[in-house]
Order: sequence, then structure tokens, then C-alpha cells
Amino acid sequence: MLEFIEKFLFLFAVIDPLGSIPVFLEATKNFDNKAKTKIAIRANIFAALILIFFIVVGQVIMEVMHISLSAFQISGGLILFLFALTMVFGEGKPEEEKHLIKDYKHVTIFPMAIPSIASPGAIMAVVMLTDNNIYSFLQQSYTTLVVLLVLAVTCLMLLGAKKIQDIIGETGIIVISKVMGLIIASFAIQNILSGIKSYFSL
Repeated sequence: MLEFIEKFLFLFAVIDPLGSIPVFLEATKNFDNKAKTKIAIRANIFAALILIFFIVVGQVIMEVMHISLSAFQISGGLILFLFALTMVFGEGKPEEEKHLIKDYKHVTIFPMAIPSIASPGAIMAVVMLTDNNIYSFLQQSYTTLVVLLVLAVTCLMLLGAKKIQDIIGETGIIVISKVMGLIIASFAIQNILSGIKSYFSL
């Protein structure tokens, strides 16, 4: 149960559903409620396919390129850490991703599915959490189910986006996103330290 809570909270932080709410509201402002529902559902389905693709293919790429576990932990940790820094010190996920909206007629895949939900940080996180060198097939399947659960929660939050933003406010959402960034930064540093420890056999 503790493992489930840890993985759920980490994946919730890295996918950051709350941070996607202002982006979703801006991207779908010209659509009616029926169309908004379709966009929310489809965006999460596409995001799920993208993340599952990298869960499967990410490991294959590592093995083909003969990337060692310690090298991957360090590089992956650095990428996640930089991603976390943009969340903490940047203008905030909602504002950054709103600027990406150029075509308000086609927002399901870009920017909603990627990079808002299936962000580079989320992709790196799921690859790291399903590494064959650390996790068994059962553990990787479990992680994949947690990813899908987080996306289901994300979908529900997008469906109730207006009410959530009215309660928390966009400023509150930005603050929470920055706290999520701190959680991701901690996980990233832990992976970097584990990689260094493994490489130098400490």
C-alpha cells in the first residue's frame, strides 16, 4: 500500500493534472461542453498511449545503445531535476503551455496530450520506474496501472476544470505545481546519488 501511495504521488506530481487545468480551459475556450468532454477524454487516451509506448520502447533503446544502469540513473535524474527546476523557478506550467497554443481548433494532441499531460518529465519518469535492471515484470505492470490511474484522475479533473479553478484559483494551481516540482527534484537527486553510488561501487 505504501509503495502504491509513493508511486501515485510521484506520478501525480510529474504529470501535474492541476497544472493542466488552466491550459485546458484556455485551449478549449471556443468549444461547447460536449466538445470539451471529448477533448479531455481523447487527450488522456493519447497521453496514455504515448507513455505506454515509452515504457515499452524506452527500455529497448537503452539495451540497444548499451546504456548502463548507473549512467541512465544519473542522466535521467539530471533531466528530471532540470524539469523540476522549470516548475519551481519558471513562470509556471500553465503560463508556459498557454503560449504553445497556436491553433485553437486542434488542441487535443498538442498541447493537451503532449506536452501538458505526457510531458518530457513524465516520459522520463515512467521509463525510470520500469527499468528492467531494477524492477520485475510484475512491478513494471503495477507501475503502468498506476500511470493509467493517474491519467484517469487527470481526465476527471479536466472534466471538472472550471469548478476546480473557481475553488483553487489559477494562482493556487501555480503554487501547487511548484510544490510538485520540489517533489520531482527530490526524486531526481535520489536517482543521481544512486547512479553515482552504483558507478563508483560505494
